Amino acid sequence: MGPGGQERAWVRGAQGGDASAFEALFRRHWPLAYRAAYLVVHDAAAAEDIAQEAFLAAVRNLDRFDRRRPFGPWLHRIVVNRAIDWARARALRAEVTGAELAAAAAPDGSELAEQTLDAVRALPPEHRAVIVLRYLLEYTPGEIAGLLDLPRGTVNSRLRRARDALGRRLEEER
Repeated sequence: MGPGGQERAWVRGAQGGDASAFEALFRRHWPLAYRAAYLVVHDAAAAEDIAQEAFLAAVRNLDRFDRRRPFGPWLHRIVVNRAIDWARARALRAEVTGAELAAAAAPDGSELAEQTLDAVRALPPEHRAVIVLRYLLEYTPGEIAGLLDLPRGTVNSRLRRARDALGRRLEEER
């Protein structure tokens, strides 16, 4: 059974209350869910809460999930939307060091990775979200539009503005 078939089996099992299937889904999807939340909110405890709550919400709503589709994008949509809401509500200001953020997103810890992540941290939550979805989770702009329920033009505009802001900030740091 391929990875997609295995995941569908886990989703079926989790829908039926199978704890081991739930655990398998959690193990597969937790690392990226947590990293996505963290890169949007920049608060380790909040990211953990957001990812856990999003995962539980996804599992509670599995009856509405189309099993023919991959579970990951559905979960990422929930995670990123919750992270954006959290960041908006708290008018988030990053409280973590570049090294902590780099460890979460770019384990190599290079200076460029730290500078890039510091620049991402300075973006508004909506721009951080599209950058995280596009470049960390590797969704296409069309997929991001679907995940965030936004017009594709809005996604492209946010990506362009975010990249421009990142470029300016990285240029200033050289």
